[in-house]
Amino acid sequence: MIFVRFQPWKRWVAVAVVLLGAGCVRFESRPLSSAQVAADFGARSLRDAGLKEFLVRNHPAKPLAWPLTTWGLNELILTGLYFHPDLDVARARWAVVQAGKRTAGERPNPILSLAPAFNSTTRIPSPWIVTSALDIPIETAGKRGYRMAQAGELAEAARWNIASVAWSVRSRVRQALLEYHTAGELQDLWQQQQAVQSANLQILDGQYQAGAISAFDRTQARIAADGTRLALQDARRQRAEAKVQLADALGLPAAALGGVVFSFTEIENLPTEIPNSEARRHALLNRADVLSALAEYASIQSALQLEIARQYPDIHLSPGYEFDQGDHKWSIGPSMTLPVFNQNKGAIGEALTRRTEAAAIFNAVQARAIGEVEKAVAGYLAARQKAADTDTLRTNLLQQEASAQAMVSAGEISKADLAALRLQLSASAIARLDSLTKSRQAYGLLEDALQGTLGIRASEWESSPRATSDPSHPLPR
Repeated sequence: MIFVRFQPWKRWVAVAVVLLGAGCVRFESRPLSSAQVAADFGARSLRDAGLKEFLVRNHPAKPLAWPLTTWGLNELILTGLYFHPDLDVARARWAVVQAGKRTAGERPNPILSLAPAFNSTTRIPSPWIVTSALDIPIETAGKRGYRMAQAGELAEAARWNIASVAWSVRSRVRQALLEYHTAGELQDLWQQQQAVQSANLQILDGQYQAGAISAFDRTQARIAADGTRLALQDARRQRAEAKVQLADALGLPAAALGGVVFSFTEIENLPTEIPNSEARRHALLNRADVLSALAEYASIQSALQLEIARQYPDIHLSPGYEFDQGDHKWSIGPSMTLPVFNQNKGAIGEALTRRTEAAAIFNAVQARAIGEVEKAVAGYLAARQKAADTDTLRTNLLQQEASAQAMVSAGEISKADLAALRLQLSASAIARLDSLTKSRQAYGLLEDALQGTLGIRASEWESSPRATSDPSHPLPR
């Protein structure tokens, strides 16, 4: 009789357990395969259909002719933003922090306790004693709001970190393309110098055989020619390495750039004016790293508010029911933690020091940004001036070469003198390339310091343009 009497109660408990379990998220394994990841990476190419759609949406040239015959800086930067795995990592971290926003907003669950007992000394009216209590926690002092605010600011900091990574990808793509272009130009100049030195050696060989010069003079010229040949080989090596580096900056295998024709117009065309002080100030206030540090400081502020709110204890309502051998008894018992031994002063002190630390970090980030901008502006101006001086020297040498050719025709100087002048002209061309390269590098540093706009909508760099998640496994709701 007793078992039958309490069977419905047990049944309801079983039903409640089943219903609660039905809403739980179940683990599903997603193993990673190194071989599969390597195969997927090796299959990447510039012919990717998703890349085409990404370029069409974001390219400044409308409409964009496809397939592209040449790949310039704009196209390569967009390719890096599409493929590079560092951006996937930054986006994944942002997703983790965003998931924390939901956790911060969750309310604490009530606790149900059951304590059945059996009195073996009596059977009437019932030997059973069943005690149940429900603990309902009520947060006070706005703790949940402060947690949500902190999580929101951390998510904003992680979002701006994506922009910082995107700028890093952009910078690496530009630098790699510049190095590839410079190595190609340097290779051409060394080949030209090698041709001039070959012609000069023929002249010197004739003079040596005629007894006009010594063996030492001819040997010196051959040593210089050997040095040029080694420099040419080094330039070829640098160009090959720069191409691999460019593929790495794009997030592509090196084979994906085979046969690709590049355009260097955006790198070669440098502006003559630099942003004024107001534009530089605007850039400093809107750099991604500055905004990220500011958001992190705001999250520390919310954390401090949360610790201050924890001085005030939460309230627990504990309504209970007791079946005491046939009698039905009800109770309600509010409770709270008494702040007797501590008032959360230790945690508040830690939060205060963290806020001081976050403020110092923000000041350091801001100061570093100011220093980078000022250094980049000064470096770009100095590099431009050096490039202008080098152009002037080269112009003078070109004029001298024209005069020397006329003097050779008039018999006033020898072909050897003309060849020596052409060697000087070749050396000036290499020096001019070096100054141009430094100007282009300095302008890239200026762009990185100012961090204007990436040229695409925020929604394009915030979310991955590639399908990196399985839509059949959404986040639990």
